[in-house]
Order: sequence, then structure tokens, then C-alpha cells
Amino acid sequence: MRKFFRGFAFAFNGIKYTFKTQLNFRVHCFVAIVIAALCFYLELNKTEWLWIVAATTMVLMAELANTAIETLVDLVSPEYNLKAGLVKDIAAALVLLAALMAFTIGILILLPKIIHAS
Repeated sequence: MRKFFRGFAFAFNGIKYTFKTQLNFRVHCFVAIVIAALCFYLELNKTEWLWIVAATTMVLMAELANTAIETLVDLVSPEYNLKAGLVKDIAAALVLLAALMAFTIGILILLPKIIHAS
């Protein structure tokens, strides 16, 4: 059981490292908090919350994966390498696609509510 709980400590270390070292992850966390506050204010229903939470989580997961990939690439290829750069670019594209998906979901759910509330 101790091994099981140590796994959580490793996971939280990964989140902590990413938060400390990656500006984009901190920005995404800040935006997630702002969006959550807006969702509470707009009184989203359960289905809308599910979509917002899923989209937000997907962006944070993509950012964590991007950080893991970049860290590994830096380890195995410390000097400039064209293919290493491409791997990093592809990992960054993963975050971009997740963020675009989250933005689209946010617009589809929140914009009509914001317009209706004004």
C-alpha cells in the first residue's frame, strides 16, 4: 500500500515541477480558475460542467505531456538536433490542439450564456 501512495507523491512532484518551470502551465492553471469562477457565476448545468472540466483537464494533461517530452529530449539530445527540435514542435502542437479544442468548447457553452446574461 505504501508503494501505491508513493505513486501519488511522484505524480504531485511532476505537477509541482511543471508549475514551477513552465510559464504556459501556470497560465493554463490561472485561466482554468478564471473559467471555473465564470462557470459558477453563469450557473452551468451538469453536462456543460462536464465539457468544461474535460476540456480544461485535456489542456493541462497536454501541457504535462509536452513538458515530459521536452525534458526527455533535452536529456537524450542536449546539443542542437533537427529531429529533437521536431519532436518538441510536435509535442507543442499537442498542447495547441488541446487548447483550441478547449477554446471552442468554451465559446460554444459560455458565449451564449454571457450574451443572455447581459
